[in-house]
Amino acid sequence: MKFINHLKRGGEMFVIVTYDITDDKRLNKVRKILKKYLYWSQLSTFEGEISEGKLAQCMSEVNDVLNRKEDSVYVYEVKNPKNIKKKVLGIEKSYMDNFL
Repeated sequence: MKFINHLKRGGEMFVIVTYDITDDKRLNKVRKILKKYLYWSQLSTFEGEISEGKLAQCMSEVNDVLNRKEDSVYVYEVKNPKNIKKKVLGIEKSYMDNFL
């Protein structure tokens, strides 16, 4: 998997992960994996700070569940989390709030 091969060790970065999974069973498995590592911010979006090693581990677990002919996962990496400026129009959703 090219994604994992180019990662360096150490350091924190900010990532946004979006996905389109065609099967509900795989969707729930992917969502459960991502919840272990990142914050669920929108229906098909997770985000947060993570080490490169943990990201590689997360993506390896996700890759084991995907049907690579039907599903897609996009990972946007920002090596310096200080470079992130987030603006939200409307209500900022946090699916973590539902678990309190």
